[in-house]
Amino acid sequence: MVCLFPTELANYEKNVSRAMHKYNAYRKAAGELAKHPVKITSGAEAKNIEGIGDKIAKKIDEFIKTGKLEKLEKIRADDTNMAINELTKVTGIGPAAAQKFVAEGIMSIEDLRKHQGKLNHHQKVGLKHFEDFEKRIPRAEMIQLQDFAIAQTLKIDKDYTAKVCGSFRRGAPSSGDIDILLSHPDFTSTGKKMPNLLHDVVKKLENVGFVTDTLSLGDSKFMGVCRLAKNPDGTENCFRRIDIRLIPHDQYYCALLYFTGSDVFNKNMRQVAIDQGFTLNEYSLRPVGSTGVPGESLPVTSEEDIFDYLGMDFKEPKDRIA
Repeated sequence: MVCLFPTELANYEKNVSRAMHKYNAYRKAAGELAKHPVKITSGAEAKNIEGIGDKIAKKIDEFIKTGKLEKLEKIRADDTNMAINELTKVTGIGPAAAQKFVAEGIMSIEDLRKHQGKLNHHQKVGLKHFEDFEKRIPRAEMIQLQDFAIAQTLKIDKDYTAKVCGSFRRGAPSSGDIDILLSHPDFTSTGKKMPNLLHDVVKKLENVGFVTDTLSLGDSKFMGVCRLAKNPDGTENCFRRIDIRLIPHDQYYCALLYFTGSDVFNKNMRQVAIDQGFTLNEYSLRPVGSTGVPGESLPVTSEEDIFDYLGMDFKEPKDRIA
């Protein structure tokens, strides 16, 4: 139970009060509490966990002693707060749009369905598949989604590289969506843009009935909806959110490392890079000279290369927690 209230407070700070520093603090605390191996029995004990300071520790004490949190009770008692949080669950509706809808008297998902003329294309698709998008994707289904999408991609050109990233790659039992990193040897950061490499994949996935809706399609990123074919017994699968990012081939493994996460692991690895005289981000690994100016990107042909440059033992994705 203790793990739940930081998440709810994080959503409030992001969507209603728009205090992103508080949102980040609560989000980090929620993540650390969720993976803590033993039950927390006091705020003092919680303070030994990275990311939990005095204020959150006091809230943990309050929650343990009373079974509730005064700040959370006030938030839940305010219809406007609850409506904004509810509407932002629809993909395509951010905090500003949610607040605008609430000001117009739209207070629920059902209200949204009665006023679809006010929605843009992205929001209409999000509303259409709202119930499906709220459901987690079991790992077994994620594997099916991954295997199908990548198999279809390689039918276009066997030289494509494609991997599903995020918590799925770290071995999570379920995921919120599918995030695919795509690359091809012909596309590099110093060459011309090649949006056709992404567009050809999206078109192929549409033609085979896998991609059902497009939310946005640019030169390097596709956001949309997908679904596996009907099951042998005739039952239908859920609609799922899918993103595909096209990455220059020379930047692919830095991007793969970054989008695999976790956030804490990425932050720690960036600090190691700084300590070793490098700068590391989702695009490149570069040495920093005596002037403090980063030099040319180092050649990276695998994730292992990045660990080697930094003098670190390679960690498999499943071990990239902290």
